[in-house]
Amino acid sequence: MQSGDTFSANKPQTFDFFTAMVATDTERRHNLGKIKAVRHKVREIMGIKERRRIAPASHEDRAAVLSQFTGALTRAFMVMVLVATPSVLLPGVTADGKQMVALVALFAGILTFVEYNATYPGLIEFRDAPPYNRTRFLMLLSIVFFLSIMARSGEAPSTLARLFEALGILIGQSLDFPYSPVRLVTLTLAENSTPVHVEAVRSAAGVAYLTSIVALAIFALILRIFDWPSKNGAFNVWTNLPTFDPTVGDDVVARLERDARFNLAMGFLLPFLIPAGFKLGGMGLGAIDLHYPQTLVWVMAFWAFLPASLFMRGIAMTRIAGMIRNKRDRSSEAAVPGYFAA
Repeated sequence: MQSGDTFSANKPQTFDFFTAMVATDTERRHNLGKIKAVRHKVREIMGIKERRRIAPASHEDRAAVLSQFTGALTRAFMVMVLVATPSVLLPGVTADGKQMVALVALFAGILTFVEYNATYPGLIEFRDAPPYNRTRFLMLLSIVFFLSIMARSGEAPSTLARLFEALGILIGQSLDFPYSPVRLVTLTLAENSTPVHVEAVRSAAGVAYLTSIVALAIFALILRIFDWPSKNGAFNVWTNLPTFDPTVGDDVVARLERDARFNLAMGFLLPFLIPAGFKLGGMGLGAIDLHYPQTLVWVMAFWAFLPASLFMRGIAMTRIAGMIRNKRDRSSEAAVPGYFAA
């Protein structure tokens, strides 16, 4: 009886001990919750957000930003090289001329860097849809480089310069047939132009025009082989066509096809219209001093580059319109009940 009385006497004490422990733990958790709530409230008032462990996502975002920055910097450098190529290759450029070219190259490089490093689109079309801009850049760089080497042979002859000059003369004479763009360019020169000057302009026009045609053929072949733009993933119209608003006007496909036809027509006609416009205006290319090598290089380069660029834009917009139409057709076919039934 004594032992039983001892057990019965100790039992309430043990129960009270465990009850006190549970109560203490509950109170401690309640206090920690209050402290955490107060801390969260203070951070919210101070504008401090709680850190979260998102290391993988942060690492991917950092890598994407670094890749975009590097790509924009590389493109800006290449544009600066393009602008400076004639002044570097051609002799006799004055100090003032080099400073002006450096200023223009710097401005073009900054503009290119800002456009490609920005999150939102600006002025450059097809920014995220290679190889459209790459092909255009390589075409213009090739034209400027070839014409600079050809113009260099007159003042600083070398084996490479003589070779390019001979090829240019051959190409110019081959493309100088009636009603050709090269013939129209030579007809707009002043009547008192020397035969040497006419030959130089003919060669430059022929090389520039042939290079643009070859680049245009390569561009069309690349789009055909690689099924552009389907192979590049989802095509963002807002990013790649910042000046085109798909929500305004008629159907998107009809507008794209209309713009494509306009660009194709202008790309075909501009090599003829530009010399004819100068001639009808009474100016002629003789009003522009093409005796200066840098002027000859840039005038002939833009005369051939602008129509080819419009032609490329027309081809690209035609393929985009076709891609949208095909997706619409597949969506409508899938929406028809029993379309795939036997």
